[in-house]
Amino acid sequence: MTDNQGMADRGIATAGVELQLGTHHFRFDCDLPQGRIIAITGPSGSGKSTFLNLLAGFESPDHGRIMLAGRDATRLPPSQRPVSLVFQDNNLFAHLDLFTNVGLGINPSLKLTADDRQRISGALARVGLAGFDRRKPGTLSGGERQRAAFARALVRDKPILLLDEPFAALDPGLRSGMAELLTALHRETGNTVLIVSHDPAEVRRLADHAVFIDGGTIRLSAPIEHFLKQDGIPALTTFLQH
Repeated sequence: MTDNQGMADRGIATAGVELQLGTHHFRFDCDLPQGRIIAITGPSGSGKSTFLNLLAGFESPDHGRIMLAGRDATRLPPSQRPVSLVFQDNNLFAHLDLFTNVGLGINPSLKLTADDRQRISGALARVGLAGFDRRKPGTLSGGERQRAAFARALVRDKPILLLDEPFAALDPGLRSGMAELLTALHRETGNTVLIVSHDPAEVRRLADHAVFIDGGTIRLSAPIEHFLKQDGIPALTTFLQH
């Protein structure tokens, strides 16, 4: 089997991916399992968000290749990548109602078919927001806004979901509820989920696999059972003891 064939068989893989941003140098090599919830952890400024930005296409590597869902995505624009994203600030448009915000996930010009409209209403119902179609984001709680962002990701129906600290601004009760929702939606869709988290308890509760990034590179990528027992990386030990 050639190297190209080997990478094509993987769900998410990066090979020799390098990026220089100012004085910061990043290099990422990984082979991540399909259909799992994967936690991305590490100290602040270590490169977690940069790693997600490379997968999403918001940054382009200087060298190397990025494979997503069996496809070479290295030079694909964000709109053509098989990914959906949920950010910490939910990225909802304040002047648009929830139905329209979610509909943007299907078609940015909002040219929606009758089936599309059913999908939007169905996605809002699946995240517990049935009947909220005409509500504006400013009238919602933080947890409700994050649920709306999840609904938009659902209608995009992509095999990879990227979440950059999506629960960081929520109180502990809401964080727990959103984690349960993420797990339930993952069971439904079977997609591959990458979630950036600074919370060791969240990593333990959610992840099947975990990645530790430090100094702009991946120091460990392992099934969660092995990840939690690793004691050879001092920065990881410190993170897990928080």
